[in-house]
Amino acid sequence: MRCLWLTLVDPEPRHNGQLIYSGGLIGGLAQSGVEVAVLGLAREGRVRQPGSRNGDVTWWLVDRKLRSRLRSVPSSLPHMASRAWSRELRGMLDRLLEQDWDAIVFDGLTAGWALDAVLRYSAKRADRPSIVYVSHNHEPSVREEVARSHPPGPMRVAMSFDSYKVARLERRLIEAADLVTAITPHDRDLYLAQWPGAPIEVLTPGYDGPTVDRRNIGRQLPRRAVIVGSFDWIAKRLNLNEFIAVADPLFAAAGAQLQVVGSADPSFLRRLRRSTLATEFTGTVDDIGTFMDNARLALVPERHGGGFKLKVLDYVFRRLPILAIDGSVAGVPLRAGQSILYFRDHLSLARGVIRVIDDFERLNALQDSAYDVCRDQFSWRNRGTELRDMLAAA
Repeated sequence: MRCLWLTLVDPEPRHNGQLIYSGGLIGGLAQSGVEVAVLGLAREGRVRQPGSRNGDVTWWLVDRKLRSRLRSVPSSLPHMASRAWSRELRGMLDRLLEQDWDAIVFDGLTAGWALDAVLRYSAKRADRPSIVYVSHNHEPSVREEVARSHPPGPMRVAMSFDSYKVARLERRLIEAADLVTAITPHDRDLYLAQWPGAPIEVLTPGYDGPTVDRRNIGRQLPRRAVIVGSFDWIAKRLNLNEFIAVADPLFAAAGAQLQVVGSADPSFLRRLRRSTLATEFTGTVDDIGTFMDNARLALVPERHGGGFKLKVLDYVFRRLPILAIDGSVAGVPLRAGQSILYFRDHLSLARGVIRVIDDFERLNALQDSAYDVCRDQFSWRNRGTELRDMLAAA
């Protein structure tokens, strides 16, 4: 089987959830015996030569920067798809479409700029390829929610219009696709509510990071909670900003610490540092493991954003007990009260941290239970095999 994989950028290095999911699926699909050609943009400082091979993966990457948000305003495409478009990328797509493909995969809505060209290619072929949309979120609901979270004004109007363009493009992709994959069962149900009977399958992520076989949480660890992630997307910044506003004073009063680990715009971090007492912001780090190893618990304080939180797997396999906003953790077999603690809002989550941070018996029971139920559930090789079988049946 030959598969043309259309993605945003080279997924290496995998420093956020989008890149982890893309890179894991590409590698897993190639390991399953599928010949994969990847088209996307090169990452700064990491330029693979066009046509270079790595096992069964051939890389066709264009050395161009992402387009600005302003340039997407007059486009019929939403920003997340418009930002990837370039004449060079389109030219390379045209050359690749001169070949025969069994399947063409749109890796997220960011690849939607290529839809018209792929449809024209498909229409001309008697043995047309399967068209596959690998979704990373139920994008319309996520973008609409993020737009609504902004105060009234020009930015909210612009984001609402962009969310309309997101919904329109995703509708076209789903209606054209022979197969749609959803990253969580919840996202699948949202799609099926709009398109009953559509060929939609669940394809949760895998995990190939470090695994801690045994860990004891006790007084040897600082009274510290950790949040790990990339905070470059506006939804992530909104979640973090809202949580810090209510949590930092409570943590300071209780003598507890909060550590936020991951990349974000420096000006955003500077503003937060000026207004917090108990919270440390590391910015980009080379190794998140050290920070997770020196915390008693991990948090998922996300009200906006949807989808599968890949950092949850880091927490589980590093044996960090997880406290989260209710509804923010999907696609993992964690059970409320046994392997994860849920809270209705940011304030109750912050108070929950203070209640359990010294309850070592509870913390160790949570991390043991989470590890046990997830241990055999998240293999990228298995995900690649599942996707190969889905492609063959599409």
